[in-house]
Amino acid sequence: MPSRRRFLQSAGSIAALAATGRRTVRAAGPGVTERLARYMVAARDQELPEQVLRECKHRILDTLGAMVSGSRMKPGEMALKYVRTLGGDAQASVVGSDFRTTAVNAALANAMCAHADETDDFEPVTKAHPGCSVVPAALAFGEREHRSGQDVIRAVALGYDLTCRLLMALGPDLVRGSHRSAEGTSSTFGALGAAASLARLDEKGMRYAISYSSQQVSGLWSWVKDHDHIEKAFDFAGMGARNGVMAVDMVNNGLTGVDDVLDGTHNLFIALSTDPKPEEMVKDLGSRFYVTETAIKTFSVGYPIQSPLDAMLTLRKQYGLTPDDVRSILVKLPTDAMGIVGESAMPDVNCQHLVAVALVKGAVSFNDSHDVALMHDPRILAQRDKVTLAGDKALMDPAAPRGAVVEVTLTDGKKVEHFTKYPPGTKENPLSTEAVAAKTRDLIAPVLGADRAEKLIQQIGDLERLDDVGKLRPLLTA
Repeated sequence: MPSRRRFLQSAGSIAALAATGRRTVRAAGPGVTERLARYMVAARDQELPEQVLRECKHRILDTLGAMVSGSRMKPGEMALKYVRTLGGDAQASVVGSDFRTTAVNAALANAMCAHADETDDFEPVTKAHPGCSVVPAALAFGEREHRSGQDVIRAVALGYDLTCRLLMALGPDLVRGSHRSAEGTSSTFGALGAAASLARLDEKGMRYAISYSSQQVSGLWSWVKDHDHIEKAFDFAGMGARNGVMAVDMVNNGLTGVDDVLDGTHNLFIALSTDPKPEEMVKDLGSRFYVTETAIKTFSVGYPIQSPLDAMLTLRKQYGLTPDDVRSILVKLPTDAMGIVGESAMPDVNCQHLVAVALVKGAVSFNDSHDVALMHDPRILAQRDKVTLAGDKALMDPAAPRGAVVEVTLTDGKKVEHFTKYPPGTKENPLSTEAVAAKTRDLIAPVLGADRAEKLIQQIGDLERLDDVGKLRPLLTA
């Protein structure tokens, strides 16, 4: 009898929870799924404001740079090797290679290349990395379907919106507090937005694609234990790009599904969040574009290190600092960054190491941030011993979630410090078109040559006038 009573109590709790979820999410009028699907249909023909158009092209170019450079790094090389074994129809190009494969496989490989290191963009509030899943998905699907550059731009804008809005609806801190990865959780929805736009699905098809994508949403915070950046490239990018493109392809081929997965009982929001805000998924759609809000990295390093490097280099230049002038360096970070960039085995996410490199070299190049040998260089190690990280709750500012303070104590006892609230590349401190091009040029030229790098930069600058994105293939493949 006690066990039966416990069972009935449990059943009653489940029913109550389901009813609560129903009351929480359901509202008068069309549900979130319906409104989102309708917008997704309309967005593919929507004229974008000039600023949004420009920022889309910036992020497409920035992600292409990450893809090409990543194709020569271990995660990218392994992704290309794996996808080559899958075969498949020659539908879409794999960057930095001599073969084509299915759109799903190309999206997977290119996305892993895009996050083979820490070059791709980042949204500071949600902690999402939209570009590394959205752009590869858009390019693979767009190449297969012979879509125009304008189509791809609009698809990318929609993909960025879905990436970040999903996390806003779930609650970014709640996602991370449940041992889930914000990056992995959101990437499937970004690829869904891009691919569904280019597939030109109708409203019902959009609903089904949202459902198939929702079933595949995943991502654990366990990626912080990945020392090789290989699974991390899959978690952040490859998994989502593959999932989103596959979901759209399934619906495009007639598979049906649930048409209200974001509403009612057992919906995505109440499954993944203890305090969901579903309206965030559709709030200000068409007027607020998240593609304008991500940060393009100045340095090819983990995002929490952007501000410390900017602050360290600012102090070095301002005071003419050399290693001999410095007794110790205190780097204050937001508390939630400490477990991400502290004492990592990967150089591009090791804050102490990179601050030491900045002090010694006066700059941190792409090669510097990925050079494992530098982690054993006696000159760097001597300065690294001077660097201490400290979590500072005062830096947990929702308006500037990745600021940092660097305090340098000189050998004569004097202290100097610099606070970088918004590193270069943020929406508050944006990069110019030429600055984005310069970063991309440095990433692409060593792999594909200076001439093709320049032609690709020019082509993306005029992308809205390109009639078929498949014409980019000769500029991206080996």
